[in-house]
Amino acid sequence: MSERRKLSGRTIIALLAVGALVVGVAVGAVVFNAVRNAPWHAPELTAYAHGTTVDVTPFAYCAVTMRDCRVLPQNPADAAGSVFDGLPCKESDCQKGRTAFLDVPPGYPLQVSLPSQIVDAPWLATLVYLREDGKLVVEEKWRDKYPEGARAITIDSRPLPELRLIGIEIQLPILARDEMGREGWVPHAAWSISTAKA
Repeated sequence: MSERRKLSGRTIIALLAVGALVVGVAVGAVVFNAVRNAPWHAPELTAYAHGTTVDVTPFAYCAVTMRDCRVLPQNPADAAGSVFDGLPCKESDCQKGRTAFLDVPPGYPLQVSLPSQIVDAPWLATLVYLREDGKLVVEEKWRDKYPEGARAITIDSRPLPELRLIGIEIQLPILARDEMGREGWVPHAAWSISTAKA
């Protein structure tokens, strides 16, 4: 004749805790494996103006060493004369970048939300304005012109009556030296937004 034992409350709680721990470890392992094997995605900006929102993928995205580029301009002519001209792209997962378009009527602000990969890095906003006489005016605004940790910036599309915003580029710059030994800033990653039709 077999002897039956009744489990105590503490034993049941201990068994449930062990079971939950085993399930938790299994779920953690599955999530870790999925994240590790997920395809790489470049950080994206979100731009908003006059009731419209667009997601902005990188125009170009390279490692700070200017190697291991994962995104290069879709149209090689867009890279001509830039630091991205002639750089090799990782063949296995090379993505093609382009300039996003968001119509920003004069007088309306452009708002840009920045992902943490940009917020936590030194960044630069290059603003391109068109004067009434057809000449371009380029203004650079470094991260330190905005509040520390700013996750969104607002750009005036008409800071002066004679200027109209036609484009903006958010860049992650690095210090570089040219063949003459001069030092300056070049972007290793850039997000480009055209705000007016040509």
